[in-house]
Amino acid sequence: MSAATMLVLYDDARARTFEPFASTRPLCEMRAGALLVRERWAMHFAPQPGTVTFAAGRRMLDFDEPGAAQPATGVLPAGTIIANARFAPALPPDLARAAQRAATCSLWRTKDALVAVRLRAPLEASTLDDGSITLDELHAGTGAITDLDGWWHEEVWDYIRHLGDQLTSDLTRAATAGVGGDAPAHATVIGKASIRVDASAEIEPHVVLDASAGPIHIDAKAHVRAFSRITGPCYIGREVNVVGGDISACSIGEVSKVRGELSTSIVLGHSNKGHDGFVGHSYLGRWVNLGASTVTSNLKNTYGTVALWTPSGVRDTGLQFLGTLFGDHVKTGIGLRLTTGTVLGAGANVYGSMPPKAVAPFSWGDGEPYGTYDSKKFAETAARMMSRRHVELTDRARRHLAALHASRWSPERGR
Repeated sequence: MSAATMLVLYDDARARTFEPFASTRPLCEMRAGALLVRERWAMHFAPQPGTVTFAAGRRMLDFDEPGAAQPATGVLPAGTIIANARFAPALPPDLARAAQRAATCSLWRTKDALVAVRLRAPLEASTLDDGSITLDELHAGTGAITDLDGWWHEEVWDYIRHLGDQLTSDLTRAATAGVGGDAPAHATVIGKASIRVDASAEIEPHVVLDASAGPIHIDAKAHVRAFSRITGPCYIGREVNVVGGDISACSIGEVSKVRGELSTSIVLGHSNKGHDGFVGHSYLGRWVNLGASTVTSNLKNTYGTVALWTPSGVRDTGLQFLGTLFGDHVKTGIGLRLTTGTVLGAGANVYGSMPPKAVAPFSWGDGEPYGTYDSKKFAETAARMMSRRHVELTDRARRHLAALHASRWSPERGR
C-alpha cells in the first residue's frame, strides 16, 4: 500500500444499528478479539500515517479520540480501498507478504462475500453517508482477488460470540511472531498454550497464569497484582491494572482497571471495574465505570437463549450466555444488578437495584421513569474522568457528544 493509497473503513447500514456503540463511535474503533477492527485491517495493508479513515455518516464527523481514524471527506481518489468495518480479518501470518500482496489486489473476499474493494475511479465520500451502498455496487479495479480469513459481525452480540476464537487466533499468531517474552519465573504457570509477557509488564508473586484452555498475552506496562488468576485465552492490554480476582477468556483494552470475576468479556479501554462483582459475556465501551459489586447475569434460569433490545425491536440472539452491553461513558451505582441481555445507552448513569433490559442514553436515576442527564453536566463529568487518565475532552468530542445527546434513542421508539 503506497503512501498515496487511502484505506476507508466503512460502516454500512447494518453496522449503524449496533447499539449501544454505533451512536458514539465508528465500528472500526471497536475491539474485536485482542485488537481494534482498524488495527486488524491495517496489518493487511501496512498503511502510512494518516491514510486510514472511516465512513460512518455525518453524525460521526466530530468523533475525536486519541490515535483513532479520522472521517473520510471530499473526493476519494482512484485506488482507495473501501473495507467493511463489520468484518474483522484474521491477522496475517506474514505482515510484509500480506502488504506486498495487497498492492496488486483490487478485491478482497471471504468465501463468497466481498469484504473490501479498491476503487477504479474517484468517489465522493458523501456517497457513503447513509450506509446504503454495498461494496458490490462500487466500481472496483481489475487486479487480483485475495481471500481473507476472519469473522463477520452480523449483529452487535457477535463481538461476544466470536471472542474466544478471535483471541486464540490473535494470541497464537502473536506468539509465533515472537511478540513479548516468557512469563516470570515467580508466576505459577498452568497449561501448555503460549504465555507471552512484555518485558515492561509487572507480574507480582502469587499470580496464576492458566493457559490450559488457550494462550495469554500481557502487554506493555501492565500490572497484575498478587493473588490474581488469568485464564486463557486472555489479552491484558497496555497499562492495564489487574488488582485481583479471576479474569478468564477476556480482552482488556489499554489503561483499564479490573478486579473480581470477569469472564468472556471485552473492555474497550480506559474503563474501570475496580471492585468485586461478576461480569460475564459483556462488552464495556470506553470510559465506563462500574460501581462496587455491580453484577451482570449472563445465563437465564431457564437455560434458554437470551433476547436483546435492538433499534428494530427485541430479538433472540441465539446465545445461551449474554450479559450486558455498556455504552461509552456509562456509570453504574454500588450493588447494581443487571439481568441477561441488558443494553445501557451511552452516558447513562444508573443506580438502585435492577434497571430494565434497555436504558436510553444519558438516563439518570434509580429506576423508571429515568431523568435525563444534563448535557453540560455530563460533559463536565466526562472531562474530569478523562483528565485522570491524562486525556483531554476536545472541543470536537464535546460537539460529538452534545449532538448524540440531542438525538438520543429510546427503547420505545428505537432510533
